[in-house]
Amino acid sequence: MSDTIAAIEGPIATLTLNRPGALNALSADMVKGMRDFASQVESDPSVRCVVIQGAGDHFMAGGDLKWFLPAFDEPAEARRRIFEDIVHEVHHSIVTFRRMRKPVVASVKGACAGFGLSLAMACDLVIAADTSNFTLAYNNIGVSPDGGGSYHLPRLVGLKTAMEIALLGDRFDAATAKARGLVNFVVPVAQLDAETAKLAGRLAAGATHALANAKRLLNQSLERSLESQLQAEADSFADCSTTADMHEGIKAFIEKRKPVFTGK
Repeated sequence: MSDTIAAIEGPIATLTLNRPGALNALSADMVKGMRDFASQVESDPSVRCVVIQGAGDHFMAGGDLKWFLPAFDEPAEARRRIFEDIVHEVHHSIVTFRRMRKPVVASVKGACAGFGLSLAMACDLVIAADTSNFTLAYNNIGVSPDGGGSYHLPRLVGLKTAMEIALLGDRFDAATAKARGLVNFVVPVAQLDAETAKLAGRLAAGATHALANAKRLLNQSLERSLESQLQAEADSFADCSTTADMHEGIKAFIEKRKPVFTGK
């Protein structure tokens, strides 16, 4: 049985982390599955929204520590190279999810810990069950964050709160995660799948090119000056004007009807 399940239904691609007996802890097979999935959907023009979810009762409880143990039989320098290679391999998917020109939604239930939280933060939107719980957790096993956790966390919650989450490693609930800006929506656990499908459907029906440009603008904004961001906005706006969706959106507004976007 594969540690990931990839499915494409219409314009929505879903990646299911599939180790429910291990709380979907990250394994070597899961890393490969994530990378293959990310590469596939990034280049598939038919996919207009991506969903990442966990099988069973949890999203992801971090890395599978049993996977790491054999490396400690190696000398320190060899061990360093092993773990650096592992982390670089994991990071391919994070970069692809952030870069791809389509929205990525994390659908979270149960445990969202360690790399699971880093992965959720790397997604564009997060919808969480009211029973889910969160912790960065890395410090509890004597290691620092990976998966972009140290990049996204202070940008989402501010530096002081990021320090609290990273240095103390406390667990917090979905309401706290939403208050801190880590989660966009909190819904009853029984409604998570339906609300995720509704959100993904809404995004997939949107003006795909415009959403992609907005995602890129927002991702780049914190590293740009105001002047360079304003130029990027002008370039992006002009770029959107070449699409059929912008024409449709303006016509629909004038005609007082709901637009029908095709992603073109």
